[in-house]
Amino acid sequence: MAAGGVWTQTAPDPGRAACADGAGCVVELLRRDRRSEHEAATGRWIGERVATLLDFEYGGVHDAGVRYDAPPFFLPDVTLLATDAHELGIAGPQQLLGGVVPHAFVATKAITHPLVDGARTKPEGWSDELGRALDDVTLPGFAAFTVEDVGRAARSLFEQGLPARIKRADGIGGLGQSVATERKSLDAALAHLDPQSLARLGAVVELNLKPVTTYSVGTVALGSHRIAYFGMQTLTRNRSGLSVYGGSSLACIRGDLNDLLATLDDEAERRVLRCAIRYDAEVSRAYPAFFASRRNYDVALGVDPSGMPRTGVLEQSWRVGGATPAEILALEAMHRDPLLSRVNVSTHEFHALVDPPPGAQVSFRGEDPHVGPMTKYAMLDAQDDAHGR
Repeated sequence: MAAGGVWTQTAPDPGRAACADGAGCVVELLRRDRRSEHEAATGRWIGERVATLLDFEYGGVHDAGVRYDAPPFFLPDVTLLATDAHELGIAGPQQLLGGVVPHAFVATKAITHPLVDGARTKPEGWSDELGRALDDVTLPGFAAFTVEDVGRAARSLFEQGLPARIKRADGIGGLGQSVATERKSLDAALAHLDPQSLARLGAVVELNLKPVTTYSVGTVALGSHRIAYFGMQTLTRNRSGLSVYGGSSLACIRGDLNDLLATLDDEAERRVLRCAIRYDAEVSRAYPAFFASRRNYDVALGVDPSGMPRTGVLEQSWRVGGATPAEILALEAMHRDPLLSRVNVSTHEFHALVDPPPGAQVSFRGEDPHVGPMTKYAMLDAQDDAHGR
């Protein structure tokens, strides 16, 4: 480990056997153009913990020129396309921590909404039925793949007296978003859109809720373990002063989302969870080739300008994400104690050098050249007896 908590990684020599002697191997699969030092450190932290849970070896970053004695278990940094998964020999969710989709746009926020009426373009493979099926579990909004359609979608919301949040369909952590309430602010937002990126992945134009609470709902299946969780996100400020992802606090149980629903008494929380369950089911119905071992949904709960309560899924994540270190701690706790039925975990991200509390599992603390000083850690939180005896 380099100074300041930054991991450095060296790819294996081409042709050299990795994870020898027939041992299973966990490898990181990098598909993004660039990753920062804090992302690299967190990727290694996750890879090593997943390897231990599976009783495999950690093989570092996947290299197509390296011979693996057995098919690796993959940790992709993006949701994979089916064509890429096929080339890697990935045929099902048991072979990766993440997901596989038939078209690139399916992995983005774009599928959350229907196209605006009279849309000028839509990508090959687009499901018109999905947007309609999700209407009652999402916020009012539209998907758009041209600048003109983004403008028409926003004006459609304005006509209903609703402010519009415009989001890059592939945006992460709250970045790539703007709010428009009238023509002047809309024109400014449209001027920042990239037509080429829009044509490929699209944008989302939806009701901007304020105030709003964002919940995290998800499941993870890893080896013989399966957890479901319900929690909330926090926000922090990056060095530019922008509000970005700051962590998640999750209540986890053994089982799936329907098992989790049975544990919730609060009706608003049950409504949030039912939205995620429906969203998950409708996506699988619209795109049968989709599969994932990690399914995370952000669900908003708030009120619109008229005071009407609104609940809706904002987006999905079928890849390693900000909450994954907390998910790993929950899986480890249940692996250690087969009688443990629930556990509380959390992740924390600060754009500063802070001293983590006792017991924190630190994935990064140092100066990242791209984002500045950062501290990232996960915690197994204090809890009551959770053995369900």
